[in-house]
Amino acid sequence: MIEKMEWDPKYSVGIEEIDTCQKKMFELFNRLIDIKKSEIDTKVFINMIAEINEHSRLYFSIEEKYLKKNGYPDLETHSKAHRQFTKSFIGLRREISENVANLTDDVILELREWMINHILTLDAFYIPFLRIKKYIEEPKQKIK
Repeated sequence: MIEKMEWDPKYSVGIEEIDTCQKKMFELFNRLIDIKKSEIDTKVFINMIAEINEHSRLYFSIEEKYLKKNGYPDLETHSKAHRQFTKSFIGLRREISENVANLTDDVILELREWMINHILTLDAFYIPFLRIKKYIEEPKQKIK
C-alpha cells in the first residue's frame, strides 16, 4: 500500500508563497491516501480529487504570476505542465465516478511523483534562472 510522504525542505524553492502551495500539495496527497485506506464512499474520493485539482490550479497560477512579474521569458513549459496535471486529475475524477477501483495506489504514486518532479525540476529551474538574471541585469543598469 502506498505510504504518505511528508514535506522535505529539499523540495523548497525558497519563495514563501510558492513554497506554501507545494507543502499544501503534500498535505492533500496525504489526505487522499488516508481516505483511500479508510475506503469511504465514492463521493468523498471525487471531492478530494477535486480539491487537489483546484489547489493545483491555484499553485500554478501563483507560480505563473511570479514568473511573469519577474520577466521569465518562456512560460510554455510551465503551461504544458499545468495542463498535463489538470488533465490527469479531470480524467481521474471521471474514472472514479464510474468505478472507485480506478483510484489505485499506482495512480496516486504516479500523480504525486509527477508533482514532486515538477517541484524539483521546473520550479528549481525557474528560480535560479530568475536570480541569475537579477544579478546580471542590476550591475548593467548601474554601469549606464
